Amino acid sequence: MRSQSDSAPERTLHRRDAMGVLAAGTGVTLAGVLGGCAPESAAVGGGGGQPTLRAAFSNAGLQSTWCKLGKDTAELWGRLLGVEITWFDGEFDSKKQRDKIDLLVEDDWDFCCFQAVQIDSLAEPVRRLKKRGIPVISMDTLLVASDQLREVGVWVQVQPDQVFMGEASTRYLMDKIGGKGQVIHIGGKDAHSGARGRKQGFDKVLAEFPEVEVVGGEVRWCDWEKAKARNAFEALIDQTSTPIAGAFFHSDDMALACVPALGGTIHEKMIITAVDGQKEGLAAVREGSLAATTVNPVCLIHKTALEIGQFICRNSEKVDELPLEIITPGPLVAQETGNLDAMFYLADPRHCLV
Repeated sequence: MRSQSDSAPERTLHRRDAMGVLAAGTGVTLAGVLGGCAPESAAVGGGGGQPTLRAAFSNAGLQSTWCKLGKDTAELWGRLLGVEITWFDGEFDSKKQRDKIDLLVEDDWDFCCFQAVQIDSLAEPVRRLKKRGIPVISMDTLLVASDQLREVGVWVQVQPDQVFMGEASTRYLMDKIGGKGQVIHIGGKDAHSGARGRKQGFDKVLAEFPEVEVVGGEVRWCDWEKAKARNAFEALIDQTSTPIAGAFFHSDDMALACVPALGGTIHEKMIITAVDGQKEGLAAVREGSLAATTVNPVCLIHKTALEIGQFICRNSEKVDELPLEIITPGPLVAQETGNLDAMFYLADPRHCLV
């Protein structure tokens, strides 16, 4: 294993060795990597006879079930593809995440995959990684504005359609409440590009329903924190003496933390929709405590970032050969949509596929 004491030339040479194993011969296909059918000329090491690569990963915070499943996905598929993963927990704190990324910049990585807690917070360490020739893949939320990605050093942005997710869950909510009444809007983190997109989707649908009123007048930003969401939710439901028709949450975690607050109140029949669509949220849809959730495909995002990183290295690919953005699909899931069982299978931590 390489250490921080390795010299820069040695680190560069090792990365080039890993990236150029097949440069003089045939490239590695996806089937070859996954099926262990790499060319005989490949060095012995990781998955499929490939040399083991080393990657640094960080996402927003492992207290989130979404982020924890992203970590599990990267580690599962890292073992299958011969990539050694080192994890740096963002702790839902942009400063703590930045400090950790600053420290890893001079270490020896073949590629890095980051989900920034806050847009722009990781720009400078990523610029330093760019100078060292280390590819960076941005996951889910924008690391910087789209038109600055390549300048900073991001090779590709792998993300869901945040606006669609907010729109899909909100439109389902409006349909179920008949397009009228009061609703609650609980948001993630204001500085988080994904939360902004989900708010944009909510606002887009809300504009079509003039008979719907948002309790408190606007979104309540809760920083993805379950306790904070519960406190905000309880304060909002206490504001009215008439039943609130529905609520839209930016994450399943926050929604499920608030469901128990409805017991024994006039709001027990509230229709609740959310975003994430992983095991806990899907189970809540099956049981009926959530009416619907839209899949934010955490496994697919982390898996795709990992796959792209190892292809960049093993195929010696150039940055201008990659698309700037890859949008991952994620459907609405409700009891009547017909895809609940499929999503359970794909999101199972044994598979980590969606």
